[in-house]
Amino acid sequence: MKPLDNRYSPPLIAVHWLTLVLLVAVYALIELHDVFPKGSAARDLMKTWHFMLGLSVFALVLVRLPLRLVLHAPPITPALPAWQQRLAMAMHVALYALLLVLPLLGWLTLSAKGKAIPFFGLQLPPLMGADKALGETLENIHAFIGDMGFVLIGLHASAALYHHYLVHDDTLRRMWPWAGKA
Repeated sequence: MKPLDNRYSPPLIAVHWLTLVLLVAVYALIELHDVFPKGSAARDLMKTWHFMLGLSVFALVLVRLPLRLVLHAPPITPALPAWQQRLAMAMHVALYALLLVLPLLGWLTLSAKGKAIPFFGLQLPPLMGADKALGETLENIHAFIGDMGFVLIGLHASAALYHHYLVHDDTLRRMWPWAGKA
């Protein structure tokens, strides 16, 4: 067995952890923006960074999905029961859906509200015409799915820790950025 046969490839490990860092920042920015009064420059800046980093998650997942299709996922040792494999696959599908749907809903929300879509000095085109009522609906859907993201991400992390500390398989070590240190 080659040294990396039991681990994800370095590019997949890198995009996995970069995705996490971006998600932590995106969630922190939107949760903490209420600290500042409405209309304040600091609040607006936090929302702008929320938008830009959310779109960065979308861009990263557009890189991540093809990588995931091309680069193999190493088997878990010892092998999981079939029901756990199916559950893990369902969780990964749900997480990828979250990573695609949330940024798109955010972009659609800004578009429908007639707001600028900033992206690191660029302004992205709206995906639809202005419709304030639809914008509010999309924003509510975006917020609800964002709240569900807390649950999905928490379950994903909990499963990795469960496998590492209780089952003692290599689930976490396969994706850990520092080989052998998990």
